[in-house]
Amino acid sequence: MIRIHDEHHANVIAVKQVPDSAIPSLGIIDPEAGGGDVRRVRGMVEKPALADAPSDLGIIGRYVLTPQVFDAIEGADAAALGEIQLTDAIAALIDDPGVYAYGFPGDHFDVGTPLGMLKATIHEALGRNDMRDELVRWMDMELKARAP
Repeated sequence: MIRIHDEHHANVIAVKQVPDSAIPSLGIIDPEAGGGDVRRVRGMVEKPALADAPSDLGIIGRYVLTPQVFDAIEGADAAALGEIQLTDAIAALIDDPGVYAYGFPGDHFDVGTPLGMLKATIHEALGRNDMRDELVRWMDMELKARAP
């Protein structure tokens, strides 16, 4: 992402293709036509209704931002709940200096939800030699104890 930022002197946001059920919970981008892992962003909307979503590419919370984002945050209007959305500030920079989306290839968990945080924790623990075996034994025991 830093390489993309350095190449374009623009903001870079990580995105992933998301299921329809996740669209109303995420910022969604409107990418320029074409494929590839890097695409210029034409627009973005925070938590759209499925019918209003410009794509199925969700912003997943990894950013490389230019300093102009701070001025954009200062000038951003508060949303319905009185919150200032980072998505709105980044969207204000689409034309200058620009925003590029990077199709993030790794695992991603939405840790903004309790289940997402749990999945991320279990995923990490299963990848650790010092935790995996004990966690698997405990999960197996729990599943057997709760079986109908």
